[in-house]
Amino acid sequence: MHPFEASFQEILADPERFVSAVFSSLVSEFLVLPKGEGFIEYPVFESGYEQLKQATAGFQNITPDVVLPVAVQHPMAIIVLRSMLGFSPPEWAYITVQRSGVDVSQGFARNLDRRIRMRPDAPIREDGLTFDRLKAMVAVACELLNAGVPVTDGDKIHRLAKADTLEGATSIRTIAAIGAPYAMLLYERFLGRPFAGHRDSVSELVGDSLESAIDEVLTKAGISYQKTKRAERVPGFDQAPDFIVPDAFNPKVVIEAKITEDDGTARDKVTRVQHLGSLSTKDVAAGQPPRFEVIACIAGRGFGVRREDMKKLLLATRGKVFTLKTLDMLVEYSDLKTYRTKEG
Repeated sequence: MHPFEASFQEILADPERFVSAVFSSLVSEFLVLPKGEGFIEYPVFESGYEQLKQATAGFQNITPDVVLPVAVQHPMAIIVLRSMLGFSPPEWAYITVQRSGVDVSQGFARNLDRRIRMRPDAPIREDGLTFDRLKAMVAVACELLNAGVPVTDGDKIHRLAKADTLEGATSIRTIAAIGAPYAMLLYERFLGRPFAGHRDSVSELVGDSLESAIDEVLTKAGISYQKTKRAERVPGFDQAPDFIVPDAFNPKVVIEAKITEDDGTARDKVTRVQHLGSLSTKDVAAGQPPRFEVIACIAGRGFGVRREDMKKLLLATRGKVFTLKTLDMLVEYSDLKTYRTKEG
């Protein structure tokens, strides 16, 4: 029996049984990521690498005078340069400001990075503020890549202490010429997490898959609902739920859609649902019914780690916890059925 099929008294009497039921229906798609807009295929990235390698004569001449022209004409080389540094766009912007004094905002660096990913073949104009900021970023990158790693305290590690930048340009030339030792590549991959940057950039798309499935269920049943936007303000809620039925002016059912592959993040999301449960039942002690029904729709292996957290989720929602596998029963086993206008 799923928890949403049981009475609240049954859940209170034997919560472990229902925790196991939810765990058995959880699925994870962490091995598959959406590409999203601006995904760079390897041949595109490799072409930028070759342009940079040829312009610098196999990385013999990593100077602004050489690198900037190729960066302007073949912007993918900028992405390659950032990958050599091992920085995120905001980090590159920050260190440029620190070392050059040129005002390169972190927002500018993000926008430049996205612009290149969306249009990798579009050259950058050699005038204006964008060019001036890019010039400063390239100069700082060349400086760092040539310098190698400075001495640090024994309990610290420098971000450039990588196989390809440890000894400055010498390391880059060595890696480019002979290829990296596999163990070192694996070690750096271990430190950096495979696909970490891309995973972060598409995190909202991953969440959208669950929200889209809920959209489909509600629409198919002809249920009126309001889907809130990120950081939207809704009267009566300090943080807006993902879905409100029938609307924010008369909330009778609220739905939180949560995906996580990490148990620590799962705990935070359970706390969020618990808060909604508290809002709903704050007048129950005075003899008033719950203000609205709280539903949690969850996915991802993060929710399947801590049994105690799942108990809290079941209690906060009075058993109304659904997964992707049980989403087809969402309307039938909740107060949503009272708002259904279509069958099937």
